[in-house]
Amino acid sequence: MVLKTAPMNYAQAAVLAVQREMQDDPRVVVLGEDVGRGGIFGQYKGLQDMFGPQRVIDTPISEAAIMGGGVGMALAGLRPVVEMRVVDFALCGMDEIVNQAAKNRYMFGGQGRVPLVARMPSGIWDASAAQHSQSLEAWFAHMPGLVVVCPSTPQDNYALLRASMQCGDPVIYMEHKTLWGMQGEVDETVQVPLGKAAKLREGADVTLVSWSRQVHVCAQACEQLAAQGVQVELIDLRTIWPWDREAVLASCAKTGRLLVVHEAVQAGGFGAEIAATVAEHLPCKIKRLGAPRIPVGYAPVLEAQARIGVEATVNAVMAIMQSTQKF
Repeated sequence: MVLKTAPMNYAQAAVLAVQREMQDDPRVVVLGEDVGRGGIFGQYKGLQDMFGPQRVIDTPISEAAIMGGGVGMALAGLRPVVEMRVVDFALCGMDEIVNQAAKNRYMFGGQGRVPLVARMPSGIWDASAAQHSQSLEAWFAHMPGLVVVCPSTPQDNYALLRASMQCGDPVIYMEHKTLWGMQGEVDETVQVPLGKAAKLREGADVTLVSWSRQVHVCAQACEQLAAQGVQVELIDLRTIWPWDREAVLASCAKTGRLLVVHEAVQAGGFGAEIAATVAEHLPCKIKRLGAPRIPVGYAPVLEAQARIGVEATVNAVMAIMQSTQKF
């Protein structure tokens, strides 16, 4: 009997997911800078040795060319995994993402499909400053035609990456830059559909919604709040678009209170979409918590100003608990 569950880190889970899809589907190819040597985070380690340089393709340093090539490959019948190194660099290829990949299916009546996965490591990267530390998931969620995924664990990185590679539409896949070494059990038999949230903790007092690395900050906050007698229901959204409205609304209907927490800048962040949707459907006390509208600084004291930590999350939950009784 072959065991399908093994301990591995977030990066190794991603390698395994791509390996399995490349073994199962000869149309799957990888292209990007440094993918042949395994990628800057080790997220492609060993794949060129397994599949050769014709399927794990090193490219020049041009995000526009890489993304444009990926779109062309997808339209020609391949299923490319397009490596952008970090989301900040993907901005150099935005025309290909926004005006080509996202719109092709609509503009050509479904005759053209762009089944690519654009991997864009996201979030604050320790001591890497403003041009390497952005959380831009709301940009891509705003664009019709794109799927947006933000896995928070090794298990989800494996299952959601496989689901993304099997999706028939372009997927913006945003792994957090500081999660690559995170360890966890990965069960290869687990399938996670796109658009399905995970309820990580049951609670009756307040619903806490987050995604990506911020989920782990929220989990620590939940432990502190439980010690104070506050029972938080924690939801990891996992997929930003489509997002699991039913799961969030069902939880808010039970608790009567919602706090959305994300690492991205609060102004115009995706938390506002969740808050507005809940407000339109339920009599619920709602708050959101995100970063201030400032660039992420290089100095530790400045970088800390852009982070949403455990203390801020606990304080926000206590504020919403004290400001009102349940509706």
